[in-house]
Amino acid sequence: MARYENLAQMFFAQAARLGGRPRYRAKRQGRWNEVTWEDSEKRVREIAAGLLTLGVAEGDRVALLSSTRPEWVEVDLAILSIGAVTVPIYQSTLPAECGYILWDSDARVAIVENEQQVAKVRAAATQGFVVDGAAAKSAVETVIVIEPGAADGTGALTLAELAARGRAQLGTLGPEIERRIAARRRDDLATIVYTSGTTGPPKGVVQTHGNHLASLEAVAKLGLAREGDVDFLFLPLAHSFARMLEYLGLYIGTVTAFAQSIDTLAVDMAEARPDYVPAVPRVFEKIYARILTRRESSGVVRRLVFDGAVAVGRRWSAHIQSQRSIPPTLRVLHAVAHQLVYQKIHQVLGGRVRYLVSGGAPLSREIAEFFHAMGVLTLEGYGLTETTPVLTVNQPTAFKFGTVGQPLSGVEVRIAEDGEIIARGPNVAKGYHQRPVETAEAWDADGWFHTGDIGTIDEDGFLQITDRKKDLLKTSGGKYIAPQKIENALKSQPHVSQAVVIGDGRKYCVGLITLDVEAVRAWATTRALGLGDDDELHRRREVVDLIGEEVAAVNRDLASFESIKYFRILPRDFTVETGELTPSLKVKRKLVTERYRDVIDSMYRD
Repeated sequence: MARYENLAQMFFAQAARLGGRPRYRAKRQGRWNEVTWEDSEKRVREIAAGLLTLGVAEGDRVALLSSTRPEWVEVDLAILSIGAVTVPIYQSTLPAECGYILWDSDARVAIVENEQQVAKVRAAATQGFVVDGAAAKSAVETVIVIEPGAADGTGALTLAELAARGRAQLGTLGPEIERRIAARRRDDLATIVYTSGTTGPPKGVVQTHGNHLASLEAVAKLGLAREGDVDFLFLPLAHSFARMLEYLGLYIGTVTAFAQSIDTLAVDMAEARPDYVPAVPRVFEKIYARILTRRESSGVVRRLVFDGAVAVGRRWSAHIQSQRSIPPTLRVLHAVAHQLVYQKIHQVLGGRVRYLVSGGAPLSREIAEFFHAMGVLTLEGYGLTETTPVLTVNQPTAFKFGTVGQPLSGVEVRIAEDGEIIARGPNVAKGYHQRPVETAEAWDADGWFHTGDIGTIDEDGFLQITDRKKDLLKTSGGKYIAPQKIENALKSQPHVSQAVVIGDGRKYCVGLITLDVEAVRAWATTRALGLGDDDELHRRREVVDLIGEEVAAVNRDLASFESIKYFRILPRDFTVETGELTPSLKVKRKLVTERYRDVIDSMYRD
């Protein structure tokens, strides 16, 4: 494929080549609407010209605060087309953190989804917020709203109005857009992406056009996506994983199907019929849990059929993983199991999925092996915002469950003396925005980025993540424990939703657990148990005993010093809205530990 100097050049070259072919599909008012490459290109140019009418200069920061939707992508491309810098912000970001990002990035223009986000931006500019104990205010001067009608009474400009301004002056401003595109080089700043902030104020990672293009070029060589494929996008585009996937679609020439929302995934996926589904592990955990819930609520015969099909699938998977030929009898049994069980799971995923792609957090090996037994390969990768965002990935022809694959072409990955994973390559960002101390701590003099993750590399070059360096627990007896491994095992249990393992500086490990309420209720129904209201489930002795059995099952595969001695079931699940999860659905360990300090202490008093 062609070598591009910047992301805007890449998009416009592809639009010129693919013209009237479909670029994306989005569901509006109950029906899927399709937009071509040429129509999308026209839209991007109009928005770009509209931004020029506002006086947006090369290098200016433009904040983008919205859920995942086609307009997000087109606005992002328009910003890049005029040499400005996109500052993505999660739509779920709380007002104070939103204000901090606007202030730290020095954004002057903010493009937001609706009136709720207008209120956040306005508050940051007028009421202000606190940074390191001092009052601060953002410098945002202009707010543009994506949703029609959402700007009424806010004093904001609508995206339609901005595009209309640009359309009216495109003849005059078109040459300036072309000049700015031609002037951008790989080393130029494209975007400042703020980390989720699991341990404090978010840090802005400065990603260049070259960082993104290097990732796209390396991933494209793997053949995971093909021109004309339908990809399925619902992850927040403020997350680097989703951003890379959307750029990959532009680079390869796929058709992106935009889900309506996280709540409509099942329906949207079935209708969109994607060729591959990229997601964070939490999504696959939920699908896995729903499948087990359906099994739990089925009759005896159906459960036996399901279990038999899973057993056949696991035997088939084992042969594939070890690269052994599959015996004829097993082939027949696998084909029968597909007709009886597997194809129903395939239909949940749209019916033609070649594979699942997992990133953003560790995926349980149990879940990856389960889906493979069902005939759907899950390819897990690894990277960080600082690596834009991928370093390693499993491939259809080279995969090992329990690992995150091999390094991409052009990427070097090593294990430091203390076990930390370090990496360098053209996709690795150069540092943090206005954070010289933190940059010097993470990037050494030889250009190696220190990931903060602990891992090992096997004889075939596959990387296995042990845990976050800062999350490693050390018991009072001096034993080091990797909590993520234990937490993933707990989350793989049928009735557990989330789990946090505690044990640093303590005599033994304990666990905080949240329930998969739907799965628990299905279990109770099969046993004719009346469990009362959801907010009382965690207190019921039957439920505590059930979770106790599942904790014991996990403990059987753990060393005595890392097993869970006590656990407590929390009254509700963790959510982004209540602050325990980041927008990319990672648990904020420090916050959870502080919030449930009394519960934790009670287990050590016992």
